[in-house]
Amino acid sequence: MGLPGLVLLLLAAGLLRAQPCLSPQPTAPARSFQLDYEHDCFLRDGVPFRYVSGSIHYARVPRPAWRDRLLKMYMSGLNALQVYVPWNYHEPLPGVYDFSGDRDVEVFLDLTAELGLLVILRPGPYICAEWEMGGLPAWLLWQSDIVLRSSDPAFLAAVDSWLHVLLPKIKPRLYQNGGNIISVQVENEYGSYYACDYNYLRHLLGSFRALLGSEVLLFTTDGAQAEELRCGTLQGLYATVDFGPGSNLTEAFGAQRGVEPRGPLVNSEYYTGWLDYWGGAHASTSAAQVARGLADMLRLGANVNMQVASWGGGHSMGPMGLWGVWVGVGAEHTRLVSRRYMFHGGTNFAYWSGADLKAQYKPVTTSYDYDAPLSEAGDPTEKLFAIRTVISQFQPLPVGPMPPATPKYAYGRVDLRKYADLLDVLDVLSPSGPIRSQFPLTFEAIKQTHGFVLYHTQLPRDIPAPAPLSAPPHGVCDRGYVMLQKEYQGTLERDGQSTLPVTGRAGDALDVLLENMGRLSFGANFSDFKGLLGNLSLDSSPLSNWLIYPLAIDAAVQQGWPHAALPQPSSRGRSGPAFYTGTFETPGIAWDTFVKFPGWSKGQLWINGFNLGRYWPRRGPQQTLFVPGSVLRVGCPNNITVLELEGAPPSPFLLFLDQPLLNSTLSPSTWTVG
Repeated sequence: MGLPGLVLLLLAAGLLRAQPCLSPQPTAPARSFQLDYEHDCFLRDGVPFRYVSGSIHYARVPRPAWRDRLLKMYMSGLNALQVYVPWNYHEPLPGVYDFSGDRDVEVFLDLTAELGLLVILRPGPYICAEWEMGGLPAWLLWQSDIVLRSSDPAFLAAVDSWLHVLLPKIKPRLYQNGGNIISVQVENEYGSYYACDYNYLRHLLGSFRALLGSEVLLFTTDGAQAEELRCGTLQGLYATVDFGPGSNLTEAFGAQRGVEPRGPLVNSEYYTGWLDYWGGAHASTSAAQVARGLADMLRLGANVNMQVASWGGGHSMGPMGLWGVWVGVGAEHTRLVSRRYMFHGGTNFAYWSGADLKAQYKPVTTSYDYDAPLSEAGDPTEKLFAIRTVISQFQPLPVGPMPPATPKYAYGRVDLRKYADLLDVLDVLSPSGPIRSQFPLTFEAIKQTHGFVLYHTQLPRDIPAPAPLSAPPHGVCDRGYVMLQKEYQGTLERDGQSTLPVTGRAGDALDVLLENMGRLSFGANFSDFKGLLGNLSLDSSPLSNWLIYPLAIDAAVQQGWPHAALPQPSSRGRSGPAFYTGTFETPGIAWDTFVKFPGWSKGQLWINGFNLGRYWPRRGPQQTLFVPGSVLRVGCPNNITVLELEGAPPSPFLLFLDQPLLNSTLSPSTWTVG
């Protein structure tokens, strides 16, 4: 499922089997990547092979930085990398495809080949990756009864259309066709999904084979439990498992052996840390924790000879995460080759971060740093050099120095001014006007995929004494900013505050701005509809006669608004959804930087029309947003646009720093506003 801080642990010989893969196969094709079931390993061009791999997500890295990140991975000693292809990143609307700019996956793959890196491709259609809806397009939910990740004809039709666009781009880049893609994953942790639909997996297998050919190595990944492997595997797809350092190795790989009696043992995601959620602590894993995992292996009676393997990213691993290991149990041996997830995390720009459902809704932060060997900004860390040193003891490193950290610059304080309250610029943000409905409609019902939708109605009667404005359980997805007569009243939140006291007169305007904080990316059900899913009630009486405004904020900002617009007259106070603007010039350079939000609450930031993502210093832990230098301009003003949702500071300004602040969580008592 691609959870950050995970690592691939690949064992290239049989579990508890003394048959190391040493014999070349001269009859194999001149260029091939295959499974050797006799010797329980991989063969590359007929020769036993292991890959030293790490993960990177091109969708989380600006295109101008791709070469820098890939070169650093290569110079670290990697010979392969693992990469997801997010369907929704490339097909934003049905039949509308985007492979331009940052989305040009072919250019990315060609760069990997140019640098001599092999590729393990994970094209889904579901990827997880803590990405919005696990990579599935939100427009699938326009058909409200669709069954995702199943043989539902509507879902299969959409999948087939997508694969017929994507996979022809992949086929010429397969290893056996002269490219560098050695294996392709089909689906992802399907055994953790409730559907358990073998017809769906058979359909995918047939589609991948028809579009990629019979020689490509296709595989699946599932948890190391019999039930997950039962529903997630299929004959014709090589089954791999994933598990963490606290797992029993014999039991975990024994589960894989239950479905794959022979062939290489593969842990596709070795869990060594975890991701960051808004309101939680910044995740990190100490070397001591991983050392305890190594001690657990020794307690099994293993004789361990550290041998370099692979690695890719995530949290501090210690020796077990850095090295391949020969584990001897009596006279029997298993060779471990590890791959780390992630090697470079990057950033959830715009609205691309996903969410989990763990008793309650938990949205993922904008930063995807994950304490990886390459930082969010792509800088080599102490961890990377420690890993590289270990690798150098076991195999030659590429000749040449490690590329340095990209230069950073603290551009300092930039004062902003309030441009307008959101309610005063609906003509710009919703040019098509509102949709009338007796009761609220979801984002999906009005074909809005990301961002924000405004719901407007009027109080039906006088409310002289405070009365509860309330939402039903799971009725607000995910946050609703409530205004009465254009005055901010407070916020309704999914799995949080569901009632606000209000007073007013009949006919007073009631507006609720709904924010989509990211659709679920892992769990039993991905039909995560957004907006007002149920009607709001005033003193237990349902409200009606709604005007629903789909907001196209990004389209307006990308066209130069509000900087190209006439200044708005001075508006109300500092609370509630409002836009703030400012400009700054760089001193002849456009270097990476990090922006801090002193005194701000929660919102969205654009610079020069580029959506840098959500900020939420009141909730934490992330306090700064990464600003790639490629977003900035030299020789002309850089335009800043901020949508603050709850309340700006008295003298609004931003602070540009030369280092990030990712670990500062405030007390829950500070979470509410007003």
